[in-house]
Amino acid sequence: MRTIRATAVPLLLVLLISACGQGQPEQTQAARQQPAPTGSAAAPTPTPGKDGIGRGPTPKPPAKPASFGNPGGKASIPAEARAENTSKPNRKIGTGTKASCTSDAVVKAVAAGGIITFNCGPDPVTITMTATAKIKNANGPKIVLDGGGRVTLSGGGKRRILYMNTCDEAQGFLTSHCQDQDSPRLTVQNLTFTGGNSTGDKTEGGGGGAIFVRGGRFKAVNTKFVDNRCDASGPDLGGAAIRVLSQFHGEPVYIVGSTFQGGVCSNGAALSSIGVSWVVLNSVFRNNKAIGNGANPARDGSPGGGSGGAIYLDGNLFTLRIAGSVVQDNTAKEGGGGVFFVSNDRTGTMRVENTTWKGNKSAGFETSGFPGIFFLGARPPTVSGPSLKR
Repeated sequence: MRTIRATAVPLLLVLLISACGQGQPEQTQAARQQPAPTGSAAAPTPTPGKDGIGRGPTPKPPAKPASFGNPGGKASIPAEARAENTSKPNRKIGTGTKASCTSDAVVKAVAAGGIITFNCGPDPVTITMTATAKIKNANGPKIVLDGGGRVTLSGGGKRRILYMNTCDEAQGFLTSHCQDQDSPRLTVQNLTFTGGNSTGDKTEGGGGGAIFVRGGRFKAVNTKFVDNRCDASGPDLGGAAIRVLSQFHGEPVYIVGSTFQGGVCSNGAALSSIGVSWVVLNSVFRNNKAIGNGANPARDGSPGGGSGGAIYLDGNLFTLRIAGSVVQDNTAKEGGGGVFFVSNDRTGTMRVENTTWKGNKSAGFETSGFPGIFFLGARPPTVSGPSLKR
């Protein structure tokens, strides 16, 4: 029988077979360049927050806090006039949602006093007050209400929003000289007040549609007052936004970086006081109207009022300084479309510095050479920077 021998396989073929048997063949360059499949055959791309991946959708960033006043104002701010530090509040209004920020929560927090902030969620919120928030005089000495630039307190056109009175027995007496004590010291900051209305409330003479203050100390920083009201007639009441009577040792009320617009009252449709000094810095007053008639003292047969479209100040020794601000398009049915300033004993003084002043109409009377101002005091108002324009 014939024997058949196996023929030796060439070395090159062995090497090729060996290489092909190791793992998967490499993709060709053409295959590598093919686009990923699309349509229903494509594998879905995992989305963070879905399919059990990640920590949930990216939360919506909070709304940018509102900023008020005159951004072009360059008046320097003294330390005591600056915003208060609220990084360690005594209490917070709300639990993180709009629904938790209620009128009742505001009333309770204000009565308790201390440093108060809001926790109403990331978006702006309006809280319509069903009752006036009142400060208890013993729950100080410092009371700060800070809205973080996202909170509006509304009186709903029906009521005053905030009340402090060191001489109101219902809020507690602290001293035997309630009109001249250093506390409570109230600050409102980073807030909007709208729809405040004190019409018909003649406590302490009336006025103060959004805020009424007597005694202690008060300041407003980066705060907006819009469309507030007080009584439409009366010779000496006013302050659709703010009414202040007496401050500790005659220290001034500070208004810093704030806006006042659309106020309507018999007198002083933004600010009003008797015997109180004011320092107004980098703020704006527009379209406020003093609508009373008959002036002060009231003319025979009239209810009186109609003076100080934006600001109405009366009393004896007090001062007014307005710096880095805008006072524009305010009107008075009687005197002082922008400011009515009467120092009865002629000791008071007034300064206007680097302020835009125009369009303030006095339908009845004003001081010659000072458009939009009626002034009686120690000497004529001092004006530096831009001239007052009609």
